[in-house]
Amino acid sequence: MIGKSAVSRILIVDDHAMVREGLRMRISAFADLDVCAEACSEEDAMKLVREHLPELAIVDISLKSGHGIDLIKRIKSHAPETKVLVSSGFQESLYAERALRAGALGYLNKQDSGEKVIEAIRTVLKGERYVSEEITNRLVAQALGNKSHNKNPIDSLTDRELEIFRLIGNGLTSGKIADQLMLSSHTIDTHRENIKRKLGVKNAAELSRQAVQFLLENS
Repeated sequence: MIGKSAVSRILIVDDHAMVREGLRMRISAFADLDVCAEACSEEDAMKLVREHLPELAIVDISLKSGHGIDLIKRIKSHAPETKVLVSSGFQESLYAERALRAGALGYLNKQDSGEKVIEAIRTVLKGERYVSEEITNRLVAQALGNKSHNKNPIDSLTDRELEIFRLIGNGLTSGKIADQLMLSSHTIDTHRENIKRKLGVKNAAELSRQAVQFLLENS
């Protein structure tokens, strides 16, 4: 069990050292918040979660080794009392709902001000959700059975397929995607075929063009 103490322990997971440093400096200005550890990959993060049992993990979606959505699920499975706040450079509409479904309580854009960062941290530490009004309204509409919010073909992709689609847009080959996500090239190729089918894409060139366009519109 994670004991309640005067100081909340926070784990930062991001593969960019400057981002981790910036978050650490903002957080360290408050006596009741303590960055107990930092990680740059999914596996390092899990090791530190087990070691420190932080009250909060701030997780980036895009990691050079592993994937933020997978990490959220693993954290909630192994340390259910550790709350998760996502800090991402992607638009909230792209990953927020997926992050919440995986077990996160909040979604923060890396461009947000330092005041919003601290507000998000304190909100999530209290066990409350921190997302925009737009995402809240979409979640309510879905709960009420309004399907009009799910007409984008991208929404039909699984979390894994969306991550592979994003990496295709970044110009990565199946082999490099396999290395980054720690999967086999055959598995990646299978996912690529599923993505093409769901998006109505005929060939690899068209898939790449759509993936690049998608990133331009959502970053």
